Amino acid sequence: MTKSYAAGPRDIFFVSNSVNEMGGITSWSHQMARLFSERGHRVHLIGIVPAPEGRAHELADDVPFKATTLYRDHPPAVRPVRGLKDRLNVAEQRRRAAREAGMREQAARMSALFRAAKPGGVVIVTQVWAMEWVALADTAGLTVVGMSHESFETCRKSSRFGRVKRFYADVDRMLTLTREDADRWIRQRMDNVGFMPNPLPFFPDVPSDRSRKCVVSIGRLHEEKGVDLLLEAWAQVAPEHPDWTLRIYGSGEEAEALRKLAAELGVASSVEWMGRTSDVPGALRESAVFALSSRGEGFPLAPMEAMATAVPCVAFDVAPGVREIITDGEDGFLAPPGNITEFARHLDTLMSDKELRDTMGEVARENIQRFSTDEIVGRWEDLFALLER
Repeated sequence: MTKSYAAGPRDIFFVSNSVNEMGGITSWSHQMARLFSERGHRVHLIGIVPAPEGRAHELADDVPFKATTLYRDHPPAVRPVRGLKDRLNVAEQRRRAAREAGMREQAARMSALFRAAKPGGVVIVTQVWAMEWVALADTAGLTVVGMSHESFETCRKSSRFGRVKRFYADVDRMLTLTREDADRWIRQRMDNVGFMPNPLPFFPDVPSDRSRKCVVSIGRLHEEKGVDLLLEAWAQVAPEHPDWTLRIYGSGEEAEALRKLAAELGVASSVEWMGRTSDVPGALRESAVFALSSRGEGFPLAPMEAMATAVPCVAFDVAPGVREIITDGEDGFLAPPGNITEFARHLDTLMSDKELRDTMGEVARENIQRFSTDEIVGRWEDLFALLER
């Protein structure tokens, strides 16, 4: 079907694993949904399954967009078929048949939502697992954009790598978060790849003055976020800075193990466990240095938020998105992945020098504005128009 040009507001669908699971993709999709809504577009968030128990983020009452979750309960999990024994497993065959029937049923629901769109509609699939349902749906007349919100390297080490190459092969555009990762996907013989950075989550009127002797980390307490690495680095610098505190914001399955590690490292008295916060700008205003100790990232929001608050960052250089955000030695410091000693050295440098913190913090606040919401939404709308022709 020939696409018709939409000169005015569009119907924009965001399709994700879940519309309200706590995490970066939900934060990003809700932010983009609000931004597009503010520009007059009609936005609908579609989640495949409910958020896992204990991981649900309550939707605000005043959201300017629709939200739909297809499944009431998670569909039955199935194993990959390996050999004759799996093919002859009757119970597994039944689970597979039930799953496939359910997928077709929910894809039909999605098709009905898509068919109500006016010409010029766009479907943005934020996660490749959700694309398995979109691939079964009727997207005729719509532009379909598939996204990978992680680095190429992280994806390549997971089962998502093969699914991206399979399910995103024929979308109108596959988007990564950086040019570097786009080039790596193109070398995988995908000819529909582009890149789109995340927008700045906020830009506070009042930045930090970096006078409070506090290093802050914000993120889920999960192995990938590397809080254990941060604690080991902190153990190297804390004895030299007894008047400094490390504040760790977040919750997660590793909370208890991390508290034990802090005690074993002898830094429990200088670490404050703050739990989850709904006031990220406030937490950052109370800090002088931001620490990003992740083992893997895509285009992380937390250091962008810190830089907007004029707080310099120390991070492990684990992905193109990290070095796209932080310019090493100019508005923050990067350490080689997993190099705790180098990470600690950078923390010590900033903790020891208020003038350097001030200089880097102000440069960070200026530099990060290249990812302003107006800039990024404008790039999205240019992409919609380009793909429609």
